[in-house]
Amino acid sequence: MAEVTLDKIVSLCKRRGFIFQSSEIYGGLNGAYDYGPLGVALKNNIRDMWWKEMTQLHDNIVGIDASILMNSTVWKASGHVSNFTDPMVDCKVCHARFRADQIDLNGPCPNCGNKDTFTAPRNFNLMFTTHIGPTQDDSSVVYLRPETAQGIYVNFKNVVQSCRMKVPFGIAQVGKSFRNEITTKNFIFRSCEFEQMEMQWFCKPGTDEKWFPYWREQRMKFYDKMGIRMDHLRWHQHGPDELAFYAKDAYDIQYLFPMGWQELEGVHSRTDYDLTQHQKFSGKDMTYLDPADNSRYIPYVVETSAGLTRNVLMALSDAYEEQQLEGGDSRVVLHFHPNIAPIMVAVLPLMKKDGLAEYASKVEHDLREDFTTDFDVSGAIGRRYRRQDEVGTPYCVTVDYDTLKDNTVTLRFRDSMEQKRIPVSEIVSEIRKANKEYKRV
Repeated sequence: MAEVTLDKIVSLCKRRGFIFQSSEIYGGLNGAYDYGPLGVALKNNIRDMWWKEMTQLHDNIVGIDASILMNSTVWKASGHVSNFTDPMVDCKVCHARFRADQIDLNGPCPNCGNKDTFTAPRNFNLMFTTHIGPTQDDSSVVYLRPETAQGIYVNFKNVVQSCRMKVPFGIAQVGKSFRNEITTKNFIFRSCEFEQMEMQWFCKPGTDEKWFPYWREQRMKFYDKMGIRMDHLRWHQHGPDELAFYAKDAYDIQYLFPMGWQELEGVHSRTDYDLTQHQKFSGKDMTYLDPADNSRYIPYVVETSAGLTRNVLMALSDAYEEQQLEGGDSRVVLHFHPNIAPIMVAVLPLMKKDGLAEYASKVEHDLREDFTTDFDVSGAIGRRYRRQDEVGTPYCVTVDYDTLKDNTVTLRFRDSMEQKRIPVSEIVSEIRKANKEYKRV
């Protein structure tokens, strides 16, 4: 099996309309990417699967969508204004800039190779700053949020009161975050604009000892359901030098990306730090009155925080395979789980003529009610199969001359390339059955 490299993923993404460099015709913009037709479909499918898992399939979790722009005091309370920094150094020869904790300061410059050329490390705040209103002074400063969690914390009481939520319960959110990274690298893994999928679970102090391992187990199960190879996932517990001062415990789910093991999602036991800080800075009561025993307390929080954009890169990396087939043929195939595939089923007429294209077009339009579809009439049928394999389409429906006689079609399965003859009327039920039973070959 050929090695999966980041270069291959980047090339496929541009070639097939998954992801493009932002502003490419103007030379691009580092750390910013645009999602093409297939990329936005893949991202939305992963997002929707996560949202369903959290809000529909779990008890007592509701969703919100907080504003990107918030009162600047939010970020003072959270510690981001004073502490959200990375150490930065410059090379005095080539003027390249690096994170000091990611290079050997006693070694040569990774860019120009010169030694003893680094400046002293200095802290660099990662938040983007802008102004709101007609004047630009300290009173008008706002930040592009560096995380989505704070929007959940400041709305804690609003959700409790309006939705009559009882502890334990969770608030979920998917949204964009922004970080002015010193260096952006590894494609969409680390970028200045990205999306997060976060859920904050509020529980009674002391019960976090039960909920923390529960949510660790739930989050790992999600990736199994998503069809990710479990031997490419592992846990990493934060050591004393990694653990935030307010955190009780923290684990990362790491994935074996083409560039090595990297963080995909964090599960953190945050105690009552966040709500306590917002109570202190806002002057508003953030305690919860527990109707079970009339006790009042600030809930503890167990956080699950996943990168949606990193999930996209993981899905692409995990699904990518170059296969050598019988007869010297080969193919590139993306083994997406059907639940996240950008296209569920492609309808392909064997020929354009003799009414096959018209029949196939009607079939494709009928299937749109149930699945995301594609209609392709260009080139030999084998070449069209390869095109669909390369974008991860799980099923192809071929309309041929026998279809016109008996209303049957050929259903082709992406992973095994198996084909079976079925009535047109059974396409939807066959695909739904295959989705439910799907196991990666």
